[in-house]
Amino acid sequence: MNRLFLSAAMLTYSLSASAGQEPTLNDRATTLTQQLAHKVPLNEAQFVKVRRLNLQLLTATTDLQAQFANDPATLDQRLAELQDNYDWDMAAILWPRQQLAYRQYRSNMTAMDAPTAR
Repeated sequence: MNRLFLSAAMLTYSLSASAGQEPTLNDRATTLTQQLAHKVPLNEAQFVKVRRLNLQLLTATTDLQAQFANDPATLDQRLAELQDNYDWDMAAILWPRQQLAYRQYRSNMTAMDAPTAR
């Protein structure tokens, strides 16, 4: 499930990249934060913190994908650890009601990425 949320973040990147030039990590972090803020109301300070956290997530994800491109098992493990750290940091930023909305948003994002039964 952790990997699915990271996949959703990367999907955001691919959708914005298909619109023209390839967005920077800063652009991707801003887009991801704006999408989250649309579902989880954030005050200005929280928006800045979440954007910074998203930038760290995207940077670390890119680095891990390059570093462990030939070792999918290790990549999965490291991405899961990264997602756990991200969730921990998000919990420190969000208020309890926002945390509930974030969990629902995240569940919806991972559900969209889940393979469908045929």
